[in-house]
Amino acid sequence: MAKIQLTLTFVAAVVGRLRDLASRFSRRMKTSVTIAAFVAIAVLAGHTVSAQITPPSLTSLDTVPIPGPDYTGYIKDKNKAIALGKALFWDMQVGSDGRTSCATCHFHAGADNRVKNQINPDILRVDASGNPNPDNTFRFGGPNYTLKATDFPFHKLANVNDRKSTVISDINDVESSQGVFNSSFNSVTPGNPKDNVTQLDDATFNVGGIETRRVEPRNTPTIINAVYNFRNFWDGRAQNSFNGVNPFGLRDPNAKLYKAATSVTPPQKVSVKLKNSSLASQAVGPPLSSFEMSADGRTFQDVGKKAVGTPSLLGNIINLLKTLPTGLKLPRDLGQKLLSSNLKPLAQQKVAIDDSVLGIYKTPDGKGLNQTYKQLIEAAFQPEWWNSTWSIQVDKNDGSREPVLLGLGSILDPDKKKYTLMEYNFSLFFGLAIQLYESTLVSDNAPIDQFLEGNTSALTAQQQNGLTLFQNSACIFCHAGAEFTAASVRNVEKSGRITRSPAPGNPLEDTGWFKIGVRPELEDPGVGAKDGLQPVSRSLSEARLAQQGKFQEVFGEAPNIIPSPNDVVEDEGLFKAPGLRNVELTAPYMHNGGMLTLRQVVDFYSRGAGDDNPNIPRLPVLNLSDQNKNDLVAFLKALTDERVRYEKAPFDHPQLFVPNGHPGNETSVTNDGTGKATDVNPLLEIPAIGRNGRSSPSPNFLE
Repeated sequence: MAKIQLTLTFVAAVVGRLRDLASRFSRRMKTSVTIAAFVAIAVLAGHTVSAQITPPSLTSLDTVPIPGPDYTGYIKDKNKAIALGKALFWDMQVGSDGRTSCATCHFHAGADNRVKNQINPDILRVDASGNPNPDNTFRFGGPNYTLKATDFPFHKLANVNDRKSTVISDINDVESSQGVFNSSFNSVTPGNPKDNVTQLDDATFNVGGIETRRVEPRNTPTIINAVYNFRNFWDGRAQNSFNGVNPFGLRDPNAKLYKAATSVTPPQKVSVKLKNSSLASQAVGPPLSSFEMSADGRTFQDVGKKAVGTPSLLGNIINLLKTLPTGLKLPRDLGQKLLSSNLKPLAQQKVAIDDSVLGIYKTPDGKGLNQTYKQLIEAAFQPEWWNSTWSIQVDKNDGSREPVLLGLGSILDPDKKKYTLMEYNFSLFFGLAIQLYESTLVSDNAPIDQFLEGNTSALTAQQQNGLTLFQNSACIFCHAGAEFTAASVRNVEKSGRITRSPAPGNPLEDTGWFKIGVRPELEDPGVGAKDGLQPVSRSLSEARLAQQGKFQEVFGEAPNIIPSPNDVVEDEGLFKAPGLRNVELTAPYMHNGGMLTLRQVVDFYSRGAGDDNPNIPRLPVLNLSDQNKNDLVAFLKALTDERVRYEKAPFDHPQLFVPNGHPGNETSVTNDGTGKATDVNPLLEIPAIGRNGRSSPSPNFLE
């Protein structure tokens, strides 16, 4: 397909082609799109080095290879690793509170449909210098508020078609997902899914001084099809290269694991660099987040100890001595080391007998698996990552670490913590196993896929009109290809990690990241924020790193564009273009969750986006008719895979119990006796679903 370089210097060369497109589009869609708008579409909406006049081609997702690394040297049995990943993803025991799993925020079409206690007051706000300036004031009443349909959109206009019309209300709160209470980590409690933590006061998330569950600062995206993203999270901090330890990939040169050549020789410190593994990078973030799943200060080695630690003979002797009248008081870290027990996977949750992955591991009583996490890791991963007679000793004061034979060393030293090799490398197992599981969550059988494969009746006439509108009104330039996102691995590999926008000045941007003005950029800098790593915290924007001459240093390769001294970088307020598949099921929308319906989203784009500044449309003003809008919404619904709607394999899952706010409201909650608000009892139950799915779909957000 021929491409035309869409910089300002080439606009004159494409006007004739745009005139033809405008004429044809106007006749077909009966809308008021003008040649000027088409020029603006070409210049402003592509945000690529070589945006196409003819819209990017669409193909069935089934034709797109699933990205992933070379697992040689890591994975021994991929099917066992997928089973391990599914268990870890859905297991509530992973959270410090014994109630919060990865799935707690991703149980409905890979996203979250809860409506109570789901508001964050915009704690990511920064000042004009980029310094943190959190807004801790709730506009929607406060924590434990129950959202209503009338609360949306958060930016209300008297005329939805006119950005300059009267603003009825403007809310900077963020709709997201509740996680854990504010607490600090002490230790793993032997035999208990709950960690030993110290409850902390929370100046933001409390009702009348009673602590409530904290809420994340960005809307929860779906994990379905997330395998196609080059980077993950709205701000892209989950790097394409997985380092085995944390989300930051090659940005963190200090991320190290240990690898044993043989079981009896000392394991050696190594670096892990696995390309196209942003799902693994993403997976290891939430389990240590003090908002999402963890008490503050927990490490992945602690998670590993809870999951795969086993009592030692010495530990059992000490445990016996502790029961004697005189007692034997031990440092709590030693107790954690010696007395942790091996948790039964999914011990509190039912597994369907016909679960497409876990059914073969189901226990006779229906709860949990008949394999331990230790057994699953041993079956899934190469032994050099877990099989060793040496443990790793970590100094809590200076962070130094060294192998210690057979767990010896400073046994009674409170400043030393020792982990088996399996415990120490648990972040590697967790990240790669969940990545392999999530890589199966691909929805490639939606009506749009069937249509593109030749079944012309798969889309209604209205949906086909919507498809034409989607392609010709520039939506497809940000939501490109079968993945419906320009931030895909395939697009980044084709276009490069950095692109030159055809907007005035040709600023540099991260490929697949766009500023559409949902909210003012100071409320959330997006990819313009820093990674927070020490001792040097760098911009999350790869274009900014290239401008600063740091790209090669960080990523070990030259950027695809070498910035000149006069180049401008756009990074503040840019967010990853999300994939649109199954978007019908994943309301609310945008990174702030501020739009309830697809029609509200279409209204936003029709008026030129840019709610942050009524005088600067971020995209062309399309002025779509009601019929055009309805057609476009109908097309977006054609991106829904019915297997996702009905939770059929591979989207089936174990039982899950989900915290769903607190009894009371935003002005009054019930104290559980410890200063925390009582969870709504019973918790929201998500039943175990087998490979054949539900008989009827679960309701979407606010349905």
